[in-house]
Amino acid sequence: MARRSIDGRRAIITGCSSGIGQQLALQMADRGCRLVINARREAKLAELAEQIQHHGGQVVIVAGDVTDPAVRQQMVETAEREFGGLDILVNNAGIGALGPFADADEDRLRRVMEVNFFAPAELTRVAIPVLEKGDQPIVVNVSSVLGHRAVPIKSEYCASKFAMHGLADSIRAELVHRGIQVLLVSPSTTSSEFFDNVIDKSSADYRQMSKAQSPEYVARRTIKAIEKGKHEIILSWSGWGLVWLDRLFPKLADRIVARYG
Repeated sequence: MARRSIDGRRAIITGCSSGIGQQLALQMADRGCRLVINARREAKLAELAEQIQHHGGQVVIVAGDVTDPAVRQQMVETAEREFGGLDILVNNAGIGALGPFADADEDRLRRVMEVNFFAPAELTRVAIPVLEKGDQPIVVNVSSVLGHRAVPIKSEYCASKFAMHGLADSIRAELVHRGIQVLLVSPSTTSSEFFDNVIDKSSADYRQMSKAQSPEYVARRTIKAIEKGKHEIILSWSGWGLVWLDRLFPKLADRIVARYG
C-alpha cells in the first residue's frame, strides 16, 4: 500500500492511560490525528485529553473496560459521531501474568485471553464496516516478540500474543479485498505501568527492566510503520535474533529459553 499521512486521520486507540498507548495518543495527536482514546481509568484519560487539547489536538474520551461489548461499540460510534468515520484502529490494551502455568488457575488464563485477544478481535469486527469507508484504513495490533517465540513463566501472555499474531495474518489476507491494511507491531520488553499491573507477580524476575524499550520509542516506530504502509515490525535486534533462532534452530531455542528464560 502507498504511504499515508496521519494528519487529519481519525483513530481509535485502546489502553491509553499509560505506556505505549499514552505515547501513541500524544505523538499521533501532534501529527494532526483526531483521536478517540480508551482505558479503564477515566481520570488518567482526562489528563491525557487535556494535554492533547492544550497543544491544539482533537480528542474524545471513551472510558471503560475493552472487554465490555458496549464499550467497544461506543468507541466506534463515537468516532463516527464526532469525526464522521474511522481510518485507524489501534488495538493496544493488554495485561500480563507471570508465574508457572501449572501453579495458576483457569481464571488467570481466561482474563489474559479476554483482554489481549478476544477484546481486540471483537473490536476489530465491530470496526470493519466503518473502517471500510475510511481513508486508507488500517488495523494496528500491538503484540509482542513473544507472539513469535514463547518463553517460560509467561505462558498465558505468550498464548494471547500468538493468537493475536495468527489473527493479524489471517484477516490481513481477508481485509485486503476491502481495502483495509493490518499492521502487527512486535516490541520486546517495554518499560511501562504494564509491569505494575500484571495479574500474578509470582515470578521474582518480573522487574528485570534494564534493557527495556521506552514507550516513546515503540510509539514512534509504530507511527512510522503506519505511515510507510508496513505489514509487520519487530522492534529490536534481540527480538529478531530470537525469532530467527527459533525458525532456524528450534531445538537450540528450546534449550536456551528453558535454561535462561
